[in-house]
Amino acid sequence: MDYDEGKIDEVVLALMCLTHHGHARAWKGFDWASLDRLCEKGLIYDARNKAKSVMLTEEGLKQCEALFYKHFGLADGPRDGAAPS
Repeated sequence: MDYDEGKIDEVVLALMCLTHHGHARAWKGFDWASLDRLCEKGLIYDARNKAKSVMLTEEGLKQCEALFYKHFGLADGPRDGAAPS
């Protein structure tokens, strides 16, 4: 099947916004190829560790929240001014 890996990576990063917690960690229950590409782009740190979560870089955290609202946000923006956590 042909698909746009960039779009997949964008949505994976956006969905990490739903599971990120303390110190920019997010559950890594996503496709390994996407996680590897996000790591290569400098948006997350080593996804192949034994932990059940990955650490988002500062840029990764910013993009994760922006992409979440781009794809899933309300037309008038967040109601409380903050991303889900």
